[in-house]
Amino acid sequence: MSDTSQPSVTPNDILRLFLELFAIVSLGIWGFLAWSLPWNFVIGIGAPVIAILLWGLFRSPKAVFHIDPYGKALIELAVMGAAALAWWDLGVPFVALVFGVVAVISGVVNGRREFSR
Repeated sequence: MSDTSQPSVTPNDILRLFLELFAIVSLGIWGFLAWSLPWNFVIGIGAPVIAILLWGLFRSPKAVFHIDPYGKALIELAVMGAAALAWWDLGVPFVALVFGVVAVISGVVNGRREFSR
């Protein structure tokens, strides 16, 4: 039998995946609903694309640019904060607050795990 080490996936990792997807979808919804033509197409497509690029370049596990945990936290704060503010701007503060609180708790748990390695 071969002993291959599999990366451990925690429940917080699964939660973070859904938070990231929710943030990207939220930015798209905000872009299409909060702006008038033709800006709704530009921002509705552009905001999620910028968030995906930021996350993929700096924050993902296989990031192109490796930065310290503080830089990763800033990128994560920017993307998640923008998604929460998008819901607030759409007039749904309950979703913004719940999403923001869950994202902060998940980010703190993940940050503590990164610093303990």
